[in-house]
Amino acid sequence: MRPATLLRLALAGTRTDIARVVLTALSALLATVAGLTALTVLAIPTPAATDENQNRWSEQYHNALLAQPGLRGGTAIALLMLMIPVLALAGQCARLGAPARDRRLAALRLAGATPGQVTRLVVLETGVAALLGTLVGLGVYLVGRDLLHRPDAQGQLALPTDVLPSTGALAGVVLGLPVVAALAAALMLRTVTTSPLGVSRKAARERGPGPWAGLLIGFGVASFALIRPAVNSVDDTGGLAWLVPLLFAAGAFAAMIGVVIGTGWISYHCGRLLRRHARRAPALLAAGRLMADPWAGSRTFAALLAALIFGAGAAALRAQFAAQDQLDREQNLLAGVDERPDSFYLDTMDLVDAAVAVAILIAAGGLIVALVEGIVARRRAYAALVATGVPRATLSRSVAWQALAPAVPAILLALAVGTLLGRGLFPGAVRSESSTEICTGTDALCADPATRGQYIQFVRLPEVRRVPAVPLEHLAWLGAGALAAVLLTIGVGLLFLRASTALDELRTT
Repeated sequence: MRPATLLRLALAGTRTDIARVVLTALSALLATVAGLTALTVLAIPTPAATDENQNRWSEQYHNALLAQPGLRGGTAIALLMLMIPVLALAGQCARLGAPARDRRLAALRLAGATPGQVTRLVVLETGVAALLGTLVGLGVYLVGRDLLHRPDAQGQLALPTDVLPSTGALAGVVLGLPVVAALAAALMLRTVTTSPLGVSRKAARERGPGPWAGLLIGFGVASFALIRPAVNSVDDTGGLAWLVPLLFAAGAFAAMIGVVIGTGWISYHCGRLLRRHARRAPALLAAGRLMADPWAGSRTFAALLAALIFGAGAAALRAQFAAQDQLDREQNLLAGVDERPDSFYLDTMDLVDAAVAVAILIAAGGLIVALVEGIVARRRAYAALVATGVPRATLSRSVAWQALAPAVPAILLALAVGTLLGRGLFPGAVRSESSTEICTGTDALCADPATRGQYIQFVRLPEVRRVPAVPLEHLAWLGAGALAAVLLTIGVGLLFLRASTALDELRTT
């Protein structure tokens, strides 16, 4: 098959196929903008140390997150974290209209195409859609860089619009994301067999998922608990510098995968409990679906759970900064110093919370796509149930049960794991032992060098440790936001349910 023919067939299809390509391209666009923004932060040059600038700050920015070299890495990581829900959204969009695409691929097999050719069609469709998105994303990034370049009266910038990542970095993002998307599509198709009679998947599961996710979560929490001792070891010996980023990356990845896989276990056992104790049709229908495909919850809620883990960890970090701020304030009062500690880190957490809110909104888009795709894929089964006398209200409640039953415990699990990761990384606020001098005389006596020495006293402040409080309020807001996203998804899905249960759907081929 010639490349031009392969490309034309990959981009052919119905309106659903066009919507899948557009949504995949949109996801790639968002991921490109997030990735290029993170690379721009990392590309900020660090000036050489001078007498006026011994800290080597980039003074062309008035935001300390960009000016201080030590804070840019964390800022870039926060921006890269936004790519996780975006990539998960791309995975959900790639499944949109899968049954119709499967029938189209079967027709191509019937016309003489080989299994390898139809697989290359799907891979090429995903890769081309992602490439279109990354190219548009590059254009959006370059145009936005020019539009947002607005120095203030002092010549300082709010954003790093004066720097640009290297050409290799730009090409790596623009071309690398489509390659990753195409490889992911090929990986997902490894258990799919396309024949002239249809598409079958060799992924049948005879028993429910095992509780192996708990081991991954435990490994992630333990890795974060070891980061602080590893940092102290690096400070004392100067070696093992590679251990800290390894523990951080491995722990975060293991905990995130553990929570996502654990959602499959939660879905299966929620289905078992509903089947055992439910007495009404909606819950029983949902129980059957949850047990038949427990991994649907993992696929559906992956982006949302990743955002919640990150948000809960940020809430634990905010609690650490608040405890440290309060401890420093109390110690200053004991020392007779009326000085308010620097609240820079607490103020910075507001930006992190905004990033978490954006991630949850993106994840909500993925939830909507996943639920609508599931309803459309099973429209013949739903139409058959309506034809046999099952009320549409019963089907609506079963869809709500199927979404909410695993979502609520999965949300609680993600919040708990994120909090444990943050607490393991920052176990408590510490004020080291110190001593300070205070003047007990009047202001005039303390200001006079001749009399000041008579009123000077040295105050010794012992080391104080304080465990931060559990950020219940922030966790409650995160959980409420995630639950609202799930309820919004259910509401949108029910709108498609009525159209998908029309009796005409029984004639769908």
